[in-house]
Formats: sequence, C-alpha cells, structure tokens
Amino acid sequence: MREFDYTKLLNLNLPVDIYGLISLIYEFKGKQELYVANFSDVLEKMVEVAKIQSTKSSNAIEGILTSNSRLEDLMMKKTEPKNRNEEELYGYRAVLDFVHESYEYIEFNINDILTLHNRMYSFSNVNHKGKFKKFDNEIIEKDAYGNKRIIFQPVSSLETKVYMVSFIEAYQRAVKLEIPPLLLIPTVIHDFLCIHPFSDGNGRLSRVLTLLLLYKYGFFAGKYLSLEMLIEESKEDYYRELNASSKGWIENKNDILPFIKYMLSIIYKAYKECDDRFKLISEKNISSSERVMKVFEKTLEPLSKSDLVILCPEISKRTIERALKELQDTDKIQKIGQARATRYIKRKGR
Repeated sequence: MREFDYTKLLNLNLPVDIYGLISLIYEFKGKQELYVANFSDVLEKMVEVAKIQSTKSSNAIEGILTSNSRLEDLMMKKTEPKNRNEEELYGYRAVLDFVHESYEYIEFNINDILTLHNRMYSFSNVNHKGKFKKFDNEIIEKDAYGNKRIIFQPVSSLETKVYMVSFIEAYQRAVKLEIPPLLLIPTVIHDFLCIHPFSDGNGRLSRVLTLLLLYKYGFFAGKYLSLEMLIEESKEDYYRELNASSKGWIENKNDILPFIKYMLSIIYKAYKECDDRFKLISEKNISSSERVMKVFEKTLEPLSKSDLVILCPEISKRTIERALKELQDTDKIQKIGQARATRYIKRKGR
C-alpha cells in the first residue's frame, strides 16, 4: 500500500533549476503584491478574464468544449446550459467562483473536497457528484489510430476512502511541520491524481485544488492569469511528466521531481506573464495603440480580438477595436482571415 509521508520532501536532492524556479517564483510573488496594491481597478477585469480562460482550458483538456460565443454568454450568465458540456462548463465556473471568494474558509479535507466536486457538477444531473467512485477506473491513453492502452491503474474503489483519509492526514501533518509549499502542493496534487477518487472530474478538480492550495499559501498568480490555460498549452508535457512521476507510485518508488518541476514551471510562467502585463499597465504615458502594438511585438502568432482582450485587461474591447484599425491604417499590422476566423499579425520588418 502507498504510504503518504511528505517529510521526505525535506530530503529531496533538488537540482539547481528547481531551486532557481522557486527563487524566481518568490521574487515575482513579492513584486505582484506591490502591483496589486496599486492597480486594484484593472485587476478586477484580469480576475474575470482568468476565470473565463480557466473554465475554457481546464474543460478543454478533458475534451469538454463549446463555441467561444456560447462560452462568453454562459460566463456572463446571459444564457442557460443547453447540453452536458455546457452544464459542466457552468459548474466549473461556479466552483472557481467559490474558491476565489471563500478559499480562506475551505479546508483541504475530505468533506470539503467532496463539496467542491459536488459544486463542480451542480448544474449536471449525474449520480456521482460529491461521491467517491463506486467502480474501479483506469487511466487510458489513445493513439492516433484509436488504440487504447492502460498507462496507470489508480486505487481501487474499495480502497479509495482509506487512501483519501491517509492522504489528508499526511497533508495536515506536513502543514504543521511547515514543509515548503512549492514542493508540497505539486506532490499532493500528484497523489490526488494517482488515487483518482472520483468516477469523473478528477483532472478538473485537481486543477481547482491546485488553485485552492496556492491561494492558501499566498500564491495568487492563478487569480490574475489562468494556470489551466498554461497547462492546456503544454498538455503533452503535463501528461508526460505526470506519467513519469507515477511509475512505481503504489510501491513508494516513484520519482516526484518531474511533476514538481513541471508545476513550478507553470506557476513561474503565470507570474512572469502577470509581471509583463503589470509593467505595461504601469506605463501611464503609453497610448492604446502603442499598448496593443507591444503585445504584437512579443509574439509571432496571429492574435484575435478576444486574445487582445485577455492580454490587455486595462483596455476596453471598443478601444482595442480602434487601436487595431489605427495599426492597420499605419501598416503596422495586417488582418488575416474573415469573420470569426479573423486574426491580426505584425507586419514583417516593422
């Protein structure tokens, strides 16, 4: 049986790059706290955009999708869910709101984990919400031809509650012993995924729990920029490092470092992107078109209007539209595609 002992994290032989990531995260954390004190008005929009992106990306990782227009209407509560996918998107947004608003009062214990799972399915008519799995499940990988193979066998349904109790108790001991949170959180989330305690929703709930634990330790990068979006963008790396750290898990022989490094890289990227955006926001003498142009100068990828709304949270959608027209008129960017496929890209040589 797996033994949960997070004191082992104190004796990990950490490579230099992990020390470097931890140091940079704490540096950005301190800088973010200063920005938050000075730009509270802009931050409200960043929080809202991050919630929408998190809802979209966390569900997209699991193949739960809807159109951008439907997602926007759902998130703005202009419409009701019309199918199972939209019910789950709506539920994910509800549980995100709950964590954002009440993280200080949500405990990392069995009752609250079950409550979060129940909230995640609060708009879905399913029997398994808020309940541990009743049947065994498997982590399956499909290749390009549709062939399936089992890549991990989680804890059996009969053992799930026993494992969860032991897992939670180990976490609570680690908190009292002040185990470094940036080592503890990825390890705890990895263990949760290996237990796989629910019939459905384990991946999505793991990302909700990641936010919860980060918030409890004062790491708020995921509040202003979607961690789920960054995970979706590096989904292949996510699954590769998750699998790498799962080998030998049940026998207590697994190497947790690959998953720790991956999650630290995601947290670092979120802080770095937040910092870049805060720097631009703090440039008071910059025009809207100059602000938008700075975004184009940082990427080689075509950007949609929706992308720019996310990347320029301090600028209204209408102002962004005017900036795009000005940049096109001055031949600094070019428009590609039509209608919903419209994107913009910096002109070469500019």
